[in-house]
Amino acid sequence: MVDRLTPPTVERDAGCAGAGSVTETSTKISPPVLVAHQLGPEFEKNVAPHLPPGVELIGLPPQSAWEIPAGVRALIAVPPRGGNVVVPKQKPRGWPHDLEWVQAVSVGVDEFPEWVFDGPVVTCGRGLNSIPLSEFVIASLLAVEKKFPEIWLDSLEAWRRPDLGALYGKTLGLLGLGSIGVEVAKRAQAFGLRILAHRRSDAPSPVSGVELVGFDELLAQSDHLAVLLPLTKDTRHILDARAFELLKAGAHIVNISRGGVIDHQALLAALETGRVGFASLDVTEPEPLPSGHPLYAHPRVHISPHISYSGLPPRGLLLKLLLANLTKFLAGEPLLERVLPKLGY
Repeated sequence: MVDRLTPPTVERDAGCAGAGSVTETSTKISPPVLVAHQLGPEFEKNVAPHLPPGVELIGLPPQSAWEIPAGVRALIAVPPRGGNVVVPKQKPRGWPHDLEWVQAVSVGVDEFPEWVFDGPVVTCGRGLNSIPLSEFVIASLLAVEKKFPEIWLDSLEAWRRPDLGALYGKTLGLLGLGSIGVEVAKRAQAFGLRILAHRRSDAPSPVSGVELVGFDELLAQSDHLAVLLPLTKDTRHILDARAFELLKAGAHIVNISRGGVIDHQALLAALETGRVGFASLDVTEPEPLPSGHPLYAHPRVHISPHISYSGLPPRGLLLKLLLANLTKFLAGEPLLERVLPKLGY
């Protein structure tokens, strides 16, 4: 992996200075810094006017989006999921060519093949979708406690008044306390929830009032458990049969991270025994689940189509991050939101 980014050559042209004249100095980058992208002409149209001087964008067609032209030093990349960009399973010949930096527009990078991280610095869109994701978590908690949409009436005969729950006084467990967890915690505090969190780091909680606990304790005490982890070798099926045995009986699980964090067979078994009271799944494994999968028809499962990130246009935030990193790249400075391949995020 490239440890240091090479700053471009900067030339300064001074105007002629004579008697009574004003000296003007202009700065240009020579040769231009070539930045390729996989996001299509609309992206280029929106971004090009904001680029620093001396930066040129090159659009790559979907079928050859990883065939990097000579001289390209940076790449803005989209994840394989949900797009039409073809990502080779094997490392392209000559990779990474002249490439020094890959900016992934996604928060997670688990869907990129390992060879992408072999050479260039990789940065991600960490934090871009934290607000809509956190709102989705809170909406999922309220849907379960307030029995949405079960209490909606479609006839006079359906009139009934079931007992509803409340968030106030309950315990919310955050499995992961990154940028999404921080935003969830901020919103959850307004509902009077007690908030516990488990994180990989030993650093103190970035949110006042959030208590850091061990993994087993988090499971045992949580009425609602929000799963906010990246998918890595260490987190795959972290919620397995053993974990569900430790879970507080009747707990509600909300997963907005990656489907592979949960062992779905173990989840089904825990739903049947009542150990899991409810599951709100915006992500599954595989995704989507095949037709007829038992989770679709389970009365205590809500499944949504991996849409929790939606709701707040990320274009402005993405542009802000991209321009900030471009500025740092041109100056040879460390980039924001760098991915650590050994950790997987």
